[in-house]
Amino acid sequence: MNFQNASISRRSFIAGAAGLVAAGSLAACSGGSNEAGSAAGSSAAATQSLIVGASPSPHAVILTDYAAPILAEQGIELEVKSYTDYIQPNKDTTSGAIDANYFQHINYLNNYNEENGTDLVNVGKIHFEPMGVFAGKSSDIENVADGATFGVPNDPTNEGRALLLLQDLGLITLADDAGITATPNDIVDNPKNLQFSEQEAVALPRTLNDVDFAVINGNYAIDAGLALEDAVAQEDANSAVIQDEYANVIVTTPELEDDERIVALVAALQTDDFKDYLVETFGDAVQAAF
Repeated sequence: MNFQNASISRRSFIAGAAGLVAAGSLAACSGGSNEAGSAAGSSAAATQSLIVGASPSPHAVILTDYAAPILAEQGIELEVKSYTDYIQPNKDTTSGAIDANYFQHINYLNNYNEENGTDLVNVGKIHFEPMGVFAGKSSDIENVADGATFGVPNDPTNEGRALLLLQDLGLITLADDAGITATPNDIVDNPKNLQFSEQEAVALPRTLNDVDFAVINGNYAIDAGLALEDAVAQEDANSAVIQDEYANVIVTTPELEDDERIVALVAALQTDDFKDYLVETFGDAVQAAF
């Protein structure tokens, strides 16, 4: 549950510094008059800060490289706090330590609220990351060996998502009522006698060589330098379950749902320009969800 130090967009910092230099020059040219001082003070007061927690990649990258410069032009200084777990960002959003977060999909948010009695809200779909099956000790997904071991995430929402993908590949059959919260206990047919190594999602890339295959979340695959195009199988990005359950969203508290800073952030990340940025930066690994 550790988080890294806040990182602020370099471009936002440079823009802010340039503004301060310009204000100083104006004061010097006008002999430091009260009128000039008041103007500078008003400009400084107009700048607002917005603190958003995010997974390192792609979320923090998107916020820092793409969103921060746009918000800076609107007088909003975006501060990004990077987290490497799925729990602390929601806790910090609820407590008010940060204003919003951007790391989770809709299904995870709903499950988190239900389990923790919280009321965090989704204020906008931004992107989704197709989950991929990556080769470990084996690479032939068409001819999986009997007893092969698959690494899968152990959190309630992503484990079910991984098992549904394996079912789509014809490797297992889940009970009809298992749905998106399925676990290995819901497998009713396992003709290959597959074994499952249930791990924290973040650990799966590190243990890839210890299993035959691993089903890895998109953000952790990106962090580990794994390209979706190298996966031996992946989710259908156009499926209804991906669009409705696994779109990554901006999340905040009910009190800040209509806050102009958060509204501005969502607006910046729901444009055609942003779609182009995703394609240029991440290829198929990160796709627009709006």
